[in-house]
Formats: sequence, structure tokens, C-alpha cells
Amino acid sequence: MTEVTYLEDIALGEEREFGRYEVTEDEIIEFARQYDPQPFHTDPEAAKDSIYGGLIASGWHTCAMYMRMICDDRVDDGGLSAMGSPGFDDLKWLQPVRPGDVLSVRSKVISTTPSQRRPDRGTLRVRTRIVNQHGEVVAEMTNLATFRRRPAS
Repeated sequence: MTEVTYLEDIALGEEREFGRYEVTEDEIIEFARQYDPQPFHTDPEAAKDSIYGGLIASGWHTCAMYMRMICDDRVDDGGLSAMGSPGFDDLKWLQPVRPGDVLSVRSKVISTTPSQRRPDRGTLRVRTRIVNQHGEVVAEMTNLATFRRRPAS
């Protein structure tokens, strides 16, 4: 059985690197056709004439790939007491994500705050950077996550 990680178990300043997500042209086009149908996301030929000089993933697709890496790394093991997220701050897309890129995540805990209204939970703030295979930061944000607090024994 996996030991549960509660808010109190997560250290201020804790840093992690995780994930490996290979980006494909087909996936970029499929996501964009459904959610962000701009030519530089859906049409490799038209994308060549764009300011990006080629096909790129939607920023929202980049966020979806990030979420997949989180789920693959931590959520599926059943060991987290995460209760979802109220959102994020200062999302920035800094570099285009292209077919063939391999993404991973670098994160650092910047605050842990017990809830004043609900003593069974608290909020974690994490500075997150999504990087490509060259170590270039393609996106960054501050994530907020709600975690259960350790039950009183």
C-alpha cells in the first residue's frame, strides 16, 4: 500500500523533475482541430509561412500534456491527498512546442498554506516550468493545488 502524502509532508522549497512526453505532429493537429484551429497548429504547410516558421502545439495543448505528466507521475499512484486545483497564476508560453520535442517538468514548492476556513485542507503553490529536450523553458506558471491535511490521531 502506498503511503499518503499530506500537505504537511510537502516541504517549502522542495524541487522535483519528472515526466517525459514526446510530442507528435498528428497529436498537435488533432488537438488543434478540436480546440484551437489556427493554421499554425493545424496545417504544416500554412504554418511554414507563419511567424513560427512551422507547425507548433497550442499553448493549451502544452498545458494538457503537462497535466498528463502530473497524472502519470503522482496522481495514479494513489499516494497523494490532492483534492484538485483552484487554478494557476501567471501562465506564460515562452517557446513554441514543435513535433519531435520531448517535454518534462521542473517544479519548486513556493508556499504551503493551511486553510483558515477548512482545517482539513490547505493550498500548495508550486512554481512550474515545462522544458523541452534542450532544457529550454517552453512554458511556466504558478500552480495552486488543494491538499488534505494529516488527520488528527
